[in-house]
Amino acid sequence: MTIPVYRPYPFRDAVDPALVRGLKRLRVRFETRLHPRTEAMVVLLQTKVTADLLPTLPRLRVIANVAVGYDNVDVPACTTRGILLTNTPDVLTDATADIAWALLLAAARRVTEGDRFVRAGKFKRWEWTLMRGVDVHGKTLGIVGAGRIGQAVARRARGFSMRILYTARARKPGFERETDARRVDLKGLLRESDFVSIHVPLSPETRHLVGAKELALMKRTAVLVNTARGPIVDEAALARVLRSGRLFAAGLDVYEKEPEVHAGLLGLENVALLPHVGSATDETRRRMYETALRNLVAVLEGRRPPNPVNAQVLVDGPPRRR
Repeated sequence: MTIPVYRPYPFRDAVDPALVRGLKRLRVRFETRLHPRTEAMVVLLQTKVTADLLPTLPRLRVIANVAVGYDNVDVPACTTRGILLTNTPDVLTDATADIAWALLLAAARRVTEGDRFVRAGKFKRWEWTLMRGVDVHGKTLGIVGAGRIGQAVARRARGFSMRILYTARARKPGFERETDARRVDLKGLLRESDFVSIHVPLSPETRHLVGAKELALMKRTAVLVNTARGPIVDEAALARVLRSGRLFAAGLDVYEKEPEVHAGLLGLENVALLPHVGSATDETRRRMYETALRNLVAVLEGRRPPNPVNAQVLVDGPPRRR
């Protein structure tokens, strides 16, 4: 069995020790090298698995995506060819919820702006009007997409005595009981919320879900946070409303053309920017790799993996290879 591992960025720590240990365990039972006869792939979210790539790997059986989102993989093309895709839900929920709150607080209280101010030697004395932000406690938090991560973000808001609004395809009675959350439509959420945190997956329906018209509905004192996928927000429109003062601030961990960031955002003080580090803790990344490898081994051994995305493949079985 051959298992290629893609490393899209030449970061100093690109070869994660947890992944190396996992691959060493795999080598006890499987041959792990890149080869046209590949039967299994471990991919990170920046690896694009396209319909054009799949025919070059005629023996491919499983793709283990080391992420919860899978917009980097052409799922219909995989399903058509009988290739099972797996992901890593649950294990990164809390880490991503934490980073959403880090951005929310940083944007509300101008933390990154203040850091730059101090480092530049501009802090000369305490001033009454210096770096006034907006209160978080007691405000309204809007969760766009109340899945695992969105609900985790909302639970953290209870410590700030916040009112919770959310959007979802269906009501979440358990979540509502736990947090007193109220389901509303997107327009209502944007109008009423003081903080909006995005947690929907990227799809054709959610691309630019928040654009110029949607941003115009938000309060001038509101904060927008995006830790989901960059293209869900129209970055050009966001830059315009932030520059005009029509929106108080934003916190972003993801970008439309990642790793490129819209030039209009880079010169603004009222946006906190992170380099897509939502799941970037040692513990979480280790659990992600371990989950991906468990998925992969299960398929290679003929068992149902814990986290299938296109489970229809398991029902129908792989079609004949052309």
